[in-house]
Amino acid sequence: MVPTLDDHRLARESAEQAGQLLLALREAGEGSDPDRLRAAGDSKAHDLLMELLGKARPDDGILSEEGFDDGRRLDRERVWVIDPLDGTREFGEPGRPDWAVHVALAEGGHLTAGAVALPAMGVVFATDTPPVVPPRPPGRPLLVVTTRHRVPMTTMAMAEAIGAELVSLGSAGAKAMTVVAGQTDAYLHVGGMYEWDSAAPAAVAASAGLHVSRADGAPLVYNRADPWLPDLLICRPELAEACLDAIRRPW
Repeated sequence: MVPTLDDHRLARESAEQAGQLLLALREAGEGSDPDRLRAAGDSKAHDLLMELLGKARPDDGILSEEGFDDGRRLDRERVWVIDPLDGTREFGEPGRPDWAVHVALAEGGHLTAGAVALPAMGVVFATDTPPVVPPRPPGRPLLVVTTRHRVPMTTMAMAEAIGAELVSLGSAGAKAMTVVAGQTDAYLHVGGMYEWDSAAPAAVAASAGLHVSRADGAPLVYNRADPWLPDLLICRPELAEACLDAIRRPW
């Protein structure tokens, strides 16, 4: 189950085009009702990705956060898992750059290609050119979380185990890409998420050589009947054992 180079490029180009559409919407809607802007972003990015992927890969299935899931994808070997606008809340806040577009391909349940666009930051991370994670600078490891307030106990235990400092950020894609870019060292999510939240970030992170798994170390499996996939760990490989030991520790 090895995707063609065109699959990698398709992931990148689709995410990039949806990102450009979202930037244009945001600029045109600046100062308007944030909820209407968020709804338009979700809807229009979804429609564009469905069109692009549907034309390029008409025989593949698609699972989208914004689409109706009729279950037909379950009969497909190849399924695109997409989040047209990851970080909808942040998208509606003027000046916030931490939102993303996710496009990933799963074959036989396993990720084989993906892209995470961060349009407001002007960057796309994708598996066509796997990112190179910079060496870790001296100092305490950095653990990226959604907020410094109400951090789950599991996350706090992991932070203590590796001596990490907490860094807060918005969308799942934006958080995961800070690890890929070497800006942080680990990202743990245990608060609940769906396949479209983690698929593209996990594909890109794995292509960069990072540790990627469920919070208990189990592999991530996609295109299941129930897309609920509540936890995710992305971290530097040298931190993986300590992170997993802390997560598995009984309370």
